[in-house]
Amino acid sequence: MLLIQFLTESTTGAGTRHIGILDQSSIRVIDGYSSTYALAQSAIRQQIGLEQLARSAIGNVVYQYEDIAKAGRILPPLDHADPAHCYVTGTGLTHLGSADARDAMHKKIGGDVDTLSDSMKMFRLGVEGGKPEQGQVGAQPEWFYKGDGSVVSASGQTLNMPDFALDGGEEPEIAGLYVIGDDGAPYRVGYAIGNEFSDHITERQNYLYLAHSKLRPCSIGPALLVGELPSHVAGTSRIIDKEGQVRWEKSFVSGEQNMSHTIANLEYHHFKYTLFNRPGDVHIHFFGTATLSFADNVSVQAGETFEIEAPAFGPALRNKLEVSKTTFAKVHAL
Repeated sequence: MLLIQFLTESTTGAGTRHIGILDQSSIRVIDGYSSTYALAQSAIRQQIGLEQLARSAIGNVVYQYEDIAKAGRILPPLDHADPAHCYVTGTGLTHLGSADARDAMHKKIGGDVDTLSDSMKMFRLGVEGGKPEQGQVGAQPEWFYKGDGSVVSASGQTLNMPDFALDGGEEPEIAGLYVIGDDGAPYRVGYAIGNEFSDHITERQNYLYLAHSKLRPCSIGPALLVGELPSHVAGTSRIIDKEGQVRWEKSFVSGEQNMSHTIANLEYHHFKYTLFNRPGDVHIHFFGTATLSFADNVSVQAGETFEIEAPAFGPALRNKLEVSKTTFAKVHAL
């Protein structure tokens, strides 16, 4: 099942929120709920599956996806009314890439561990211990913080790179979407395709700048995949120039078959922190990638568009890159 959050036109200009089931090119509205968050909380409290609840509440109203998308009324597939109660985080060095990339990577990490860079040591830890036996704790992955819900863009919205950034590059990834229940337990609502947008030049200067490079906007959606993630997910990442032509294109793979960690292991090492189990909060957690246009020496320019597509997730995620002027706040002593 694929869920879509969107706005309908309103004479007041604000628009009315809806959630619906994407069925081919149509969106069938779910009655009684205006958001994925409300639907998820109701499922948690009733102790029933999200898909079961959604199907039981399908109404008669139908919209066409393309009409909603062209009007720019798609919303992120999961959000919180207060963006400060949405954590956006991720893990890196988790993906094995193509067969050739895997072979090269295994050769690179196969020697004396003391000769490896810190990044390669981390990757090796995942390869050796990221998929533990059920009930066991595996290797701890790299972890980073991107921001709160205010950094998340929907499909069709711009990604606004700050003018002090040295680079603005896409990272096609799958994100896990979660709601923390009243009992303080995390509940996975589903998965979405995402663009975990980063500043790769800043990161390349020194790996200790990773934290800075990740404090950038991102995007997810347009749809939320309910249920388990396929073990193999195949997709395509593209850069489209200002004239609408594809300037760069490359396939990518994800899913546990193509990862050095299990999803459960990545989830454990995020939600083991009490901070991340506050009732009512939303979490968007990116699982990593092995495919970047930056690795092919592509520098994406303002006005160009990122397009990330994977058939399992329905319509493509599209965002135009823009540069925003930064107003630096002056600190005042009291």
